[in-house]
Amino acid sequence: MERIEQHASFGGRQEVWRHHSRALGCAMKFGIYLPAAALGGQSCPVLYWLSGLTCTEQNFITKAGAQAHAARHGLIVVAPDTSPRGDDVADDPAYDLGQGAGFYLDATQAPWAQHYRMQDYVARELPALVEQHFPAGAARSIAGHSMGGHGALVTALKNPGRYRSVSAFAPIVAPTRVPWGEKAFTAYLGQERQAWRAWDACELMATAQERLPLLIDQGEADEFLANQLRPELLQAACKAANYPLTLRLQPGHGHSYYFIASFLAEHFAHHAAALVDDRSGKG
Repeated sequence: MERIEQHASFGGRQEVWRHHSRALGCAMKFGIYLPAAALGGQSCPVLYWLSGLTCTEQNFITKAGAQAHAARHGLIVVAPDTSPRGDDVADDPAYDLGQGAGFYLDATQAPWAQHYRMQDYVARELPALVEQHFPAGAARSIAGHSMGGHGALVTALKNPGRYRSVSAFAPIVAPTRVPWGEKAFTAYLGQERQAWRAWDACELMATAQERLPLLIDQGEADEFLANQLRPELLQAACKAANYPLTLRLQPGHGHSYYFIASFLAEHFAHHAAALVDDRSGKG
């Protein structure tokens, strides 16, 4: 691993690291914020943030104002890139497929299957790397935005016992039923729609093995609300599965980081409430 950025911030340090990913078969970058306690060697809980379409590891760490909230609650925050990268990694000219659009799944179709194994990366390889090289405990939570909101929900639902809480801003909750998901899933997973269900939060909700605290904020002025996001589908799935959901529709807010920054403090408090009972990360 190689540290390529470091910035003092709110008594802690924002860093960016580059490493070779076994799961993805390419070099990857991730941002990590280390609060003061972590810099002092104290084990801290970890919040993983998954960003949306076209983003890199930079968007969240430079636009959201997350460092102040992480410092306040004593949380390490890890923000990976959104896809594999490189000249030999399959890509597409469109913004919603290929590099920058990994959808946090493990692809099965050529040419994507060789590198596009983002679920393996974010759920297993990256946490193992973070816990090996930083004072990170085993207590984890996960959050994300848009495509990354989809990733956060699916990753939590597919990995019971790994996370304490989950939240999302404007998530793609039913990718099997919206254009973004249909396009990506056809490419990455093939034409058989039955295989898509394993990567759809609304489908997974019916068989959820645990009831993690779930907070979702959705802007009512979001241009993608009716066509791509459709939070009412998740609301119905949670009701059918008796899964606790706090869904907040925020008037006047769109899809951008202005929206995320407006409510991020409440998401950090949501996760800290689930993580703070065990600062050692053992449990």
